[in-house]
Amino acid sequence: MHGEYKVPGGKLVVVDLDVEGGALRNVRVAGDFFLEPDEAILAIDAALEGAPANTDTAGLAARIDAALPASTVMLGLSSEGVAVAVRRALAHATEWSDYDWQLIHEAPQSPALHMALDEVVTAEVAAGRRPPTLRVWEWDSPAVIIGSFQSLRNEVDPAGAERHGVTVVRRVSGGGAMFVEPGNTITYSLSVPDALVSGLSFADSYAYLDDWVLGALGEMGIRAWYQPLNDIATDAGKIAGAAQKRVVGGEGAVLHHVTMSYDIDADKMLEVLRIGKEKLSDKGTKSAKKRVDPLRRQTGLAREAVIERMIDSFRTRHGLTRGKVTDEEMARAEELVRTKFGTEEWTARVP
Repeated sequence: MHGEYKVPGGKLVVVDLDVEGGALRNVRVAGDFFLEPDEAILAIDAALEGAPANTDTAGLAARIDAALPASTVMLGLSSEGVAVAVRRALAHATEWSDYDWQLIHEAPQSPALHMALDEVVTAEVAAGRRPPTLRVWEWDSPAVIIGSFQSLRNEVDPAGAERHGVTVVRRVSGGGAMFVEPGNTITYSLSVPDALVSGLSFADSYAYLDDWVLGALGEMGIRAWYQPLNDIATDAGKIAGAAQKRVVGGEGAVLHHVTMSYDIDADKMLEVLRIGKEKLSDKGTKSAKKRVDPLRRQTGLAREAVIERMIDSFRTRHGLTRGKVTDEEMARAEELVRTKFGTEEWTARVP
């Protein structure tokens, strides 16, 4: 069995192993990390040898920690990262390079249609009728997108939304409300087979699926990192928030979508969103305006240039060919707008 895991902000860990009699055998750990002293790698292999195959990530990491020499120094590596690679090997997880990735980047569409396309495209990936897909959104109007479980009245000021012509829609994933305006927001979705995140915890899957965009931002001069559970942050502040939804059926799939602030009208946002004191205190700031630091200021690049660089970075890492939403997918999405995402029943399902 073979498993790989790119430690968030670190290096690649590769594990090869067998399972005999319910235990790990012939364990060999490798990778492009840095580790001192040399014998520490042998200690890691020995710690994993004979471990019950059903040992969870925490248990495997504890075995490694207990076996390492006191003088051990890890760079780009962690005991948890090795444990995750083991669990991915046992789960027969796939890698990014196992797939032919497709890009969808089309003309501006309505907020409700974007919600529907996320559901349809991800269901198609789960069913095996569509390859793993990176979909970059273009917005035709301003919107607030609330999480699946959020209270509509608690999150949105209806008078402010009406005054600024803001449409309110509810997405299928959890998480918090996002304020978006055409030209000021960069949003993308990854619709990936469940096998790509096999062996990862829910939290680890966020970091794993965000890693490519951290690299893309780094290439634009932004030092960004994943901030649990679902933020992408920089020294200057938060720049993006992610959310996920697991889709059953077929082989299963994961929808991972991210909204990034290219620019933002903070005053308008505060008139539309009801941002509570609890949320602000949790983020360690007194002002909602200080919670988000737009990409426009940090990069000095046009929004279109930022998107193009992100796409190029993904293509370089994992390969990417241009595709489109099929006629059948669009028809299903439009039906979902009519029966679900465009209805008051869905939007106000948590009043």
